[in-house]
Amino acid sequence: MTFPDEKYEEIGSFADAYFEHINKAAASIDRVKLAQAADVLEQTYQKNQTLYVCGNGGSAAISSTFVCDHTKLVQTDTNLTARVVSLSGNMSMLTAIANDLSYDDIFLYQLKTLANVGDALLTISASGDSENVVQAATWALKNKMEVIAFTGFEGGRMADLATVHLHVEADNYGVIEDVHQSLMHMLAQFIRLKHMSGGLIADRKF
Repeated sequence: MTFPDEKYEEIGSFADAYFEHINKAAASIDRVKLAQAADVLEQTYQKNQTLYVCGNGGSAAISSTFVCDHTKLVQTDTNLTARVVSLSGNMSMLTAIANDLSYDDIFLYQLKTLANVGDALLTISASGDSENVVQAATWALKNKMEVIAFTGFEGGRMADLATVHLHVEADNYGVIEDVHQSLMHMLAQFIRLKHMSGGLIADRKF
């Protein structure tokens, strides 16, 4: 069965059920793969390479927030340079590519233009099957880029494409996106902690 599968008369009861599903979804994340994702991001930042992030809809919003949290947060009190670019963030470029070429090409076109050897791609797609995300990941893999995928539902094609697949076991878009957002924050904060002086941690805001 999917969630929700019935009406709720009170928002409090719905909140209890919703948070219960978030907890289950968060617990489903493979911790080994989470560590692998952290390693890929850390190595990308240490080498001064660029991480490209993309997604549609709510995933596009997470993609843009990824730039803020990783570029600013990771660099604060560390010696890292986190270069992060959201392929979902430039509306003029997105609409030009979609209008003149195809919506399926909006991330691929930018990646082919901007990416260099050693860069990495992180895709955010609840279904794991968005054509523009799949095309970008396929090109990235052919060009020897690491590809991290955040997915939900059944994982889609990204489950097999990604070099590191972080799958959220849930079937509700809101729940999946909430956990994806948490993964984004978690990775940024962990990498920052790892590269900070221990004496600073208690005095800083995260």
